[in-house]
Amino acid sequence: MQLIHCPWCGPREEVEFHYGGQADVAYPENPAALSDEEWAEFVFYRDNPKGPFTERWSHATGCRRWFNAVRDTRTYEFLATYRIGGPVPATGSEPSQQEVSA
Repeated sequence: MQLIHCPWCGPREEVEFHYGGQADVAYPENPAALSDEEWAEFVFYRDNPKGPFTERWSHATGCRRWFNAVRDTRTYEFLATYRIGGPVPATGSEPSQQEVSA
């Protein structure tokens, strides 16, 4: 079993967490003005890199808070976790700028 470090609760077993998708994807400022194609792009299209990637996770059975993580998609290893809105921690395997901002 893998341990995931919750920024509030500390290390916990992975079964306590739920994946929430790519981190730092900004909600459209005026969603009603989007075309169907633009809305579909926002809802369904995300980056899918090989390597370090910033993701959003929820500590579902613990504090129930959301946080961000840098996870290596090749190995499933969590390189760092941090609070939403905080800086991406240095991991030695930095995600590319495209992966950090949407």
